[in-house]
Amino acid sequence: MTPRPVRPEATGPDRATRVLVVDDDPVLAGLVRVCLELEDFAVSDVPDGAAALTAVRTDPPDLVLLDIMMPGLSGLDVLRRLRADATTVAMPVVLLTARGLTADKVIGLTAGADDYIVKPFDPAELVARLRTALRRTAEARAVSPLTGLPGNVQIELESRARASRGVPYAVSHIDLDEFKSFNDRYGFLRGDRLLLALSACLVEAAAGADPPVFVGHVGGDDFVVLSTPAQAEPLARSLAASFDRLVPSHYDPDDAARGALLLADRRGEVREHPLVSVSIGIAWSAESDQGPHPVVAAAGEMKRFAKSSPGSCVAVDRRARLSAAAGAPAPQPRGAPGRPR
Repeated sequence: MTPRPVRPEATGPDRATRVLVVDDDPVLAGLVRVCLELEDFAVSDVPDGAAALTAVRTDPPDLVLLDIMMPGLSGLDVLRRLRADATTVAMPVVLLTARGLTADKVIGLTAGADDYIVKPFDPAELVARLRTALRRTAEARAVSPLTGLPGNVQIELESRARASRGVPYAVSHIDLDEFKSFNDRYGFLRGDRLLLALSACLVEAAAGADPPVFVGHVGGDDFVVLSTPAQAEPLARSLAASFDRLVPSHYDPDDAARGALLLADRRGEVREHPLVSVSIGIAWSAESDQGPHPVVAAAGEMKRFAKSSPGSCVAVDRRARLSAAAGAPAPQPRGAPGRPR
């Protein structure tokens, strides 16, 4: 089974949040169902651990509410199997049990439970705790696990929010050049450290901006910045200059002194690869845009244009996308991408 895509609407008003209740006591399972359905959850239930694993694999719920003491597979056995499976490792699981000793809670939480509720329960507290577990999971999915920056879900939400305000904004698409050669030479762990360094440069460049600048991590070596048009190019040039200063320190001394990596290609021929650099494409919103997608696409186009030049490069879409943007540079015919100064 392939992992489920992130569903940002899972807890929204247009779709009922789906909870799987696992309990061998049909009376208690029925009581939980009533409590949750009154709060607009969609509830299904199964009587034992084996049925729970089958239900999760067949039709994954948004959250599992799991009894511990059941015949056959215990709730802890089910929890450990869910946490050992890559497709369910992040699924929120709340334990519901009559065992209220601190030691029992520690065992359950150590096994990977998101929360631990003792029977008999208060219906309002049960609902509040389930919603808290769902919110924490959604927040965790919304950020990059490497950099901690907002991920694709938050980038999409922020882009739509800025587009809906009717105020001009800019999208900057940031990408690394020669990152593959760096990974090939030094391995992905050092590659991750370089991505963290780029992330730190981005956060530093955006710090203290007024109005605030949004920085997101699309994935891999792709990042996005949402700002005002006036903020975009100065921030990009500051980022490129900072990144260029720190890049040599991530290379072995001989490679840094040479200013390039020497790597054999598939034919065994040794080729020279320059140090990693950053390409940044910037585009401004237009009054005619329907949502954020046109300006995002334009920023991507400018990023590809920037990558056609050697070294770190900032390319700005200076075509007249804005008829009148307060505080934005005057639209000009598109020229050669600017070099970081």
